[in-house]
Amino acid sequence: MNRPIDPAHQHRRDALFLALCAIFLTALVMGNIIGTTKFVTLFSVTFPTWMLGLVPEIVRDGRTWSMVVPVGVIAFPATFLATDLVSELFGRKKAQLLVWVGFGMNVFLLAVMTINHLLPDAMGVSGGTSLFEGVYGFMVANVVASMIAYLAAQFIDVRLFHFWKKVTNGRHLWLRNNASTMVSQLVDSTAILTILYLAGNLGDAVTGVGTLVILILNSYLFKAMAAALDTPLIYLGAFLFRNYEEDPDGHPFFEKGPVRLAGGPAATSGSPS
Repeated sequence: MNRPIDPAHQHRRDALFLALCAIFLTALVMGNIIGTTKFVTLFSVTFPTWMLGLVPEIVRDGRTWSMVVPVGVIAFPATFLATDLVSELFGRKKAQLLVWVGFGMNVFLLAVMTINHLLPDAMGVSGGTSLFEGVYGFMVANVVASMIAYLAAQFIDVRLFHFWKKVTNGRHLWLRNNASTMVSQLVDSTAILTILYLAGNLGDAVTGVGTLVILILNSYLFKAMAAALDTPLIYLGAFLFRNYEEDPDGHPFFEKGPVRLAGGPAATSGSPS
């Protein structure tokens, strides 16, 4: 029979889980509020003449391709890192719980903002009513589109992450980190931007399917590059927090040292609590 884990260790493990959840939820809610209120150019590339035949015209303006993305996606790399660390350290059930909590936060955000929208304006006191209404108008479509795309993409991400973890018996963290995100974020980018396009929420400049395809490709490329770049960070996180890993699936990434049990001998930190 397993003895309880030392309360101090349990507290630190709970604090880590809450911190990862907070990062995920903050990035998610912030992304839905600012959403498509602004598009930004991250960088531009001018192709030499010999490369023009290799780059489709639909994704470039003459010889120049610019990575233009809505500001709402800038925070999303933090969500990849948070959910993958939760999946790696705490298992699929807690990762899926976080997905549902995030969905609930979207509903809560929409409800609170709608109540504020419906309440009468205090004339002479309000300092930015038109600003609020403008953000609200964009946010409603962002949140609705996000909730649809979010559920599909996040559940795909979590399931693929643990599929690859099971197939590789806990090895090759880089594979499950990238393979799950690459697929799920293609679903997310395509779904959310298509819904916003159909709702007329991408601005007057996005008037055709060709422009929409460019935005989807740019958004996906940004997320794919972010997922690849965060691979060293997830290895670092898995190493630094290895002693807090619950390892519910029986595939520990690292061999962990002993954890002192309350009132008893040491046991491995991967033991069930």
